[in-house]
This record gives sequence, structure tokens and C-alpha cells, in this order.
Amino acid sequence: MKEDKEVYVFDTSALLTYIEDEEGSEDVESLLIRAEKGEVVIYVAFVSLMEVFYITAQEKDESEAMDRVKLIQSLSVKIVESNENLNMSAGRLKTKNRISVADAYVAAVCQERNGILVHKDPEFEKILPKVKEFRLLYKTRSI
Repeated sequence: MKEDKEVYVFDTSALLTYIEDEEGSEDVESLLIRAEKGEVVIYVAFVSLMEVFYITAQEKDESEAMDRVKLIQSLSVKIVESNENLNMSAGRLKTKNRISVADAYVAAVCQERNGILVHKDPEFEKILPKVKEFRLLYKTRSI
């Protein structure tokens, strides 16, 4: 699928960075503004909506989780639903890499759309074949 504009694919971590106003949210917001102006195209894999929902429901409550999903759906992003080609691409990535199913789908969308993956998930560093990346600052754990 060929786009005339620069293409980005948001991982769940990019969405949560924006929603929770974490470090790097300005970068995500800037891309969203550019998408709203029609300068770039942003895709979000269907599975990221599920991840935002369950993470938020576990950390907060289901009402907040629904609000966040609705927020994402209101943004200037295109949700990519599952289909046979995407399923096979994600399956191939999962076969070759030790990554989660969700990350396999996000990476497959990125490859299918020839996009730049926006994330803060170190798991994507090991994906082969490589995808273009826009890495947000990784969270550091305090011990």
C-alpha cells in the first residue's frame, strides 16, 4: 500500500505516552497535529485499542478505559483492522521473533504500510526484518 505522505504507525506505548502526558508526549502530539493538517498519515493497529483498554481498566477502571478508546478513535488516525494478509504477516513476525502477539500486529502494520514505528518499547529493537523507528524515550525503572 503506497502513501504519498509520510506514514507513521503508533504502538500502544506511543498512545499511552500521549494520553498520560509522559515524556515524549510532545512528539506524539506534534505528529497528531501534522496528521490533522493532512501532512502525514498515522495508523493504529486494532490490537492497540484492546491494549489501551485493558491496561487502563487494570490500572484505573473500565469507564476510564472506554474514554481512552473513544479519545483514540477521535484522533486523526486510521485504525487498521485484522485481515488475512495482516494475520499472516503478524504470524510470520511472531514465528521469527520473540515478541508479543500485539507487537507482531503493530510491526506487521508498519511493514505493510511502509511506516515509521513510533514507540517506547525495547522489544521492537529485536524485530527482524527491521522496521523504521521513531523511538520515544524509554521508561527507566527505579529500583
